[in-house]
Amino acid sequence: MSAAGHFGYNASMSNLRFYSPAQLNIGDTAALSENASAHAIRVMRLKTGDTLTLFCGDGFDYECALTHSEKKVTYAKVLSRTAVNNESPLVIRLLQGISSGDRMDYTIQKAVELGVTEIYPLSTERCVTKLSGDRAEKRVEHWQGVAIAACEQSGRTIVPQVHPPLTLVQWLNQHTVSGCLNLLLNPVGAKRLATLDKPEHPIHLLIGPEGGLSPGEIELATQHHFQSIVLGPRILRTETAALTAIASMQSLWGDF
Repeated sequence: MSAAGHFGYNASMSNLRFYSPAQLNIGDTAALSENASAHAIRVMRLKTGDTLTLFCGDGFDYECALTHSEKKVTYAKVLSRTAVNNESPLVIRLLQGISSGDRMDYTIQKAVELGVTEIYPLSTERCVTKLSGDRAEKRVEHWQGVAIAACEQSGRTIVPQVHPPLTLVQWLNQHTVSGCLNLLLNPVGAKRLATLDKPEHPIHLLIGPEGGLSPGEIELATQHHFQSIVLGPRILRTETAALTAIASMQSLWGDF
């Protein structure tokens, strides 16, 4: 691509959406990330004047037209913006015991698609994967990338934050849960979601890893105003449990 000379904008809007970590303003020229540039140019074969959508987490989609490329970076001019109102009316904070392999990626991806607001990876007693230091930082960066990609695909313009891992004790010591609807999956003494009133405040959903939460962790959570819920008579995998619970909340109280 060349920036020289005049070009016309392609009137047909591409359905490609990419996240921009930088603030976007109409009339500005924005740089696409290296991955977005490669996808737009090498995979989709977009050319000067073709349009795509960028978003930066402020609640708007920005229609942009490609202008030029330099090495591995492609640039686009911001033409217009459109307010997007597709965020869930529920504030759902997922407290997810860290699962191994691709399970954690899958849980984060689908939870974002379902409208979760924040994700707190928890290092619980039965977690197979243990993270600390640089390894933890790299995993959080990776998980945040998974969340961003899910927003690109699902049309969300607000990117849920994936927080650094904490133990359950650390999380409870750092966060206020009073006044919120605090739920954990535990068949003992559990209620069904349908029996609960629609919450007016944030929801904290606590899900254990593959081996579940330990009895001590369940007791600790219960002492901090978490109540047990059950999602039916069958045992669900950790990734299935989180997503089923979120989808059920959206059906009962949200925008499904």
